[in-house]
Amino acid sequence: MKNLFSNVRGDLFGGITAGIVALPLALAFGVSSGLGPDAGLYGAIFISFFAALFGGTPTQISGPTAPMTAVSMVVIAGIIAANNGDVEKALPIILTVFLLSGLMQIGLGAAGLGKYIRYIPYPVVSGFMTAIGVIILVTQILPSIGYNAKEDVEFVKQFETQVEEVVLNRYLKDTKNNNDTKTLTLGDFKNAVSKGESIIEADIIKESKNLASKEASGVLGTIKVLPRALKFINWLELILALGTIFIIYGFKRITTAVPSTLVALVVMTGISVGFGLNYRPIEEIPTGFPIPNLGIFTEFSLSSLTPYIFTALTLALLGAIDSLLTSVVADNMTKTKHKPNKELVGQGIGNSIAAVFGGIPGAGATIRTVVNINSGGKTKLSGMIAGLMLLVILLGLGPIASKIPAAVLAGILVTVGIGVMDYKGLKAIPNLPRDIKVVGVKLSSEVIIMIVVLLLSTFWNLVYAVGIGLVIASLMFMKKIGDLTAQQSKVTSLKEESWADEIGITKKLRDEIFIKHIKGPLFFGYTSDFQQLAKQIPNTAATIVIRMDRMQYIDQSGLYALEDSIIDLKKANKNVLFVDLQKQPRYMLERVNMIPKLISEEYVFENFKSCLQWVKDHKDS
Repeated sequence: MKNLFSNVRGDLFGGITAGIVALPLALAFGVSSGLGPDAGLYGAIFISFFAALFGGTPTQISGPTAPMTAVSMVVIAGIIAANNGDVEKALPIILTVFLLSGLMQIGLGAAGLGKYIRYIPYPVVSGFMTAIGVIILVTQILPSIGYNAKEDVEFVKQFETQVEEVVLNRYLKDTKNNNDTKTLTLGDFKNAVSKGESIIEADIIKESKNLASKEASGVLGTIKVLPRALKFINWLELILALGTIFIIYGFKRITTAVPSTLVALVVMTGISVGFGLNYRPIEEIPTGFPIPNLGIFTEFSLSSLTPYIFTALTLALLGAIDSLLTSVVADNMTKTKHKPNKELVGQGIGNSIAAVFGGIPGAGATIRTVVNINSGGKTKLSGMIAGLMLLVILLGLGPIASKIPAAVLAGILVTVGIGVMDYKGLKAIPNLPRDIKVVGVKLSSEVIIMIVVLLLSTFWNLVYAVGIGLVIASLMFMKKIGDLTAQQSKVTSLKEESWADEIGITKKLRDEIFIKHIKGPLFFGYTSDFQQLAKQIPNTAATIVIRMDRMQYIDQSGLYALEDSIIDLKKANKNVLFVDLQKQPRYMLERVNMIPKLISEEYVFENFKSCLQWVKDHKDS
């Protein structure tokens, strides 16, 4: 508690500044997610406060971020679509998924897995971050030009026939389920048709608008409707969006003391309201303190949640990566050391509480954290103050914030999308070594991974893209290590000395001994090459020496490959000797009883000198 209030003045200024910076982004991310600006604001308030209070990075400012919002947007759209476009019906499931991801983060931290996040390959992170930028940029095109698929009468009308078919099928299904005989009769069909005819036009239009909105959502949806949208550009909305972008980039050249996003938000909103422009405002932000959404608990259904467990895990892992990367930045600036597992617990608590109150998930935010540090923030009090600052804004300025033009938030998000891309990784593409061949063409494995993740994330599924990227990266890494081990490991006679202690052997002895050098791990990526090398030993060699002082690790696949090779050699009446067996390989060999059952202790030597002496003593026996 003493440390918490050791830098009150600096933390107060840092927290207030970070909260002001967070405001426009929180609203923009909320709108982008599909749950509205209040969801972004609620997420920023609760995540910032509780992640700071329980986290392991004192200067970290947390809240909704671009990567977390991009994944949340996909999750939200999918669940709403599964509930026939009914947001109120889908909301408890959506928030339950967010709550589960927060609980998973707590579990990751409690299990001590925070330190393993850094093993995710850079090309996967690079491709994912660039995809996030592309997704945000593309999906903000329609809001920036003022096009809303729901309001395009001709476009909506295209879905009316489809809606009528869906509704009729629904009535037929309900009629069959209510029929005790489970047989659909002509009378049932007529009854269903009668019910279908009684549906009012407003319901048909509402369902059609939901389908139209779904059709125009996401990257592919935007690309599909873009030619039509360009015919209906709202020039006022476009000017507001472009003006926002211009101010954000232009004001940074004047000063960075005041956040340019906040300046753009205030200026463009002031112009829109002051001149009475006919613009589209954001959704109304509810006034008063956020209220818990008890539907998470009262309407909980395991069957409804089960399809989204992997999605929740992806959100948890993404939030962990996002937060810990920001923690590293904070460490470098403050010369301190964060506690990764404690940070994950804090982020999990923040996301869990935010979900209960209807907020979107978030993570440690790099820009807001840097602003906090530069403004004097040093302890976790700064992050808590940032959350309280946003709560004060919500309670006092909610009605005013509801007048913000939607196009202004779209313009802010465009700059976020541009900024979140990994330009460092993109610039490195021409210079990365081309280490693999694909259809006879030399390519870089790192670039392939990055592009695969980028394309799959952008046009298919963010969740699966990361998983596929990790699998490809792992397979390529194992192949590289296997190839490297194969190049270093060789079967050689003593006529081709390779190591210093193998020099000075008599000519007669050189003809009788073959040596197998294993340089590197013997694992499943190298087993086939190892077995091929073992088969190269000629029949003239009576003794095979396997030197293992550079083999620090062996897995189960390598273990059985070694066993098969030794059995084949013994069948050919060869003596097999082990030299300088390391701790882990010896443990594994003893566990499966290869030592002493297959290779007795007398054939295991601590060094090559004692092995060579044994060979000399037994070469005529």
